[in-house]
Amino acid sequence: MADEPATEILKATYQVLCERGYTDLTLQDIAAEADTSKSSIHYHYDSKDQLFVAFLDELYDRFTSRVRSLDSDTPRERLDALLQSLLVTDADPSLREFRTAMLEIKAQAPYKPALQERLTEFDEYLFERLRAILEAGRSTGDFDDTVEPARDAEFLTTTITGAHTRHVAIDHASDRIYTTMRTYIQRHLLTDEHTEAAQ
Repeated sequence: MADEPATEILKATYQVLCERGYTDLTLQDIAAEADTSKSSIHYHYDSKDQLFVAFLDELYDRFTSRVRSLDSDTPRERLDALLQSLLVTDADPSLREFRTAMLEIKAQAPYKPALQERLTEFDEYLFERLRAILEAGRSTGDFDDTVEPARDAEFLTTTITGAHTRHVAIDHASDRIYTTMRTYIQRHLLTDEHTEAAQ
């Protein structure tokens, strides 16, 4: 059974992080949001950094669970479902809030190795998921023989991450990147047969 006070603290951390950012956030702010005391937070987490490591662990579990739930019949459909989930924001306006929180943490990563380690796990999971889909697609004939799963997964991972940053920093809708990436995939990754079917 989950530790309920710790769970409430992590929920409050998310709320305050989205509202105030990482730099100005204090444990007292989180305590007020969670309707608890600062000493209660210290009972569960020795420091702000330790709290954020636990927070990222929780987000990682949610992220990987969400990605695993996106199942489709073919690798081409799985790739499209993954890109929709990560880039299309119409269905969930709170995604910008979430991405803002993540960008705040990413800005701290070069100075805080524990946070950088957790963020690396997010990146590696996404890369590996994309690589596996592309590799499966080559085997089934969905994707062209010229596709190099690791190389193309690196490109897609970087594009997705950049789209999230632009969405937060300059309010550039990542939905537009989804449309662009679909065109890129049709032109450069799909076999001729599947390109025609996708159009």
